[in-house]
Amino acid sequence: MSRTLQYLIFYGIFFIVLYGMHLYVYWRLNRMLGFTSPRMVFAVFTLAALLFPIASLCEKFTPNTASMLLYTAASIWLGVVFLLLTLLLVGEPLLLLATVQKKTAGLLIIAAAMGLSLYGLVNALFIDIKEVTIPLRGLEKPLRIVQLSDIHVGTIHNSGYLRRIVEKTNALTPDMVFITGDLFDGIGPVNEHTVAPLREIHAPAFFVIGNHERYDGVDKVSRVLSSTGVRMLRNEVIESKGLQIVGVDFPEREGIKENTVVRSLPFDKNRPSVLMFHAPHGLDDAAQAGISLQVSGHTHNGQLFPFTLLARLFFRHVQGLHRVGDMYLYISPGTGTWGPPMRIGSRNEITLLHLVPE
Repeated sequence: MSRTLQYLIFYGIFFIVLYGMHLYVYWRLNRMLGFTSPRMVFAVFTLAALLFPIASLCEKFTPNTASMLLYTAASIWLGVVFLLLTLLLVGEPLLLLATVQKKTAGLLIIAAAMGLSLYGLVNALFIDIKEVTIPLRGLEKPLRIVQLSDIHVGTIHNSGYLRRIVEKTNALTPDMVFITGDLFDGIGPVNEHTVAPLREIHAPAFFVIGNHERYDGVDKVSRVLSSTGVRMLRNEVIESKGLQIVGVDFPEREGIKENTVVRSLPFDKNRPSVLMFHAPHGLDDAAQAGISLQVSGHTHNGQLFPFTLLARLFFRHVQGLHRVGDMYLYISPGTGTWGPPMRIGSRNEITLLHLVPE
């Protein structure tokens, strides 16, 4: 199946789900507010449902200034409609139980969605620095590792955003930098100019692919990254500064939860090792193989309420530091965003891992 056909199928399914959301929001708001021109409002909601899929395809295949502006607006609207849906599902019954009139309840829900959207947009502009200390058995000397994940460089997070991340990373004076997947968004330009700021990283940098790199094509990503000095690790083991670095690809089929690859790679389980794997899957596989620390991302910590809660239904661990057997696990909530450029209940993060001898 060609990549173009895959995109069309994905966005076709995505549109059906998105259109259902828009229909529900329209139906509930019409019941509450009593639109004076319901057919016109219905047409507007239908066009709004088409906005994100159309903008995504335009920005993917015929990028220009107009498609960039359309995609940005569509991404923001996507966040707004998610919040409207959530507030209608949760807030409407509560307001009606409190005997608030339907029209008043509808206006309150719209106002709350607008307020939360503005908060989410502003909150997503910030990048926190989080420092975590992890003791590793057999480590000869302390190491400072910066983990970046899920930056999603593309239309929303352009080279300027990436440059800002690189400047913050260099200020932490790391010994190494680990980029644990989804460096690219899959929408927007993927070229040497986009990733040029990565050349300014002052430490050895390593990268493993995430699911979004497969949308652009791993070979294309590899060619673009070759100009930056960032080393892509593909199911291989290297050694740097006394640490075994194990890099494993995100699987081609996203439903796979195991990590059988790590069990076949040649590393010494009696010496300290770090597994770079985009998703926090295959944890027992990695722990049983003798990995000391796994660093992952992928979850975004849900990024946007209510997904900050729903993510816990799909992942054993969603963010932060955990123990799995004798192995440590650190999951980054992401250094960027996907879809709506918003964060509610989560923050962008650059992680400074202090690896110390146990």
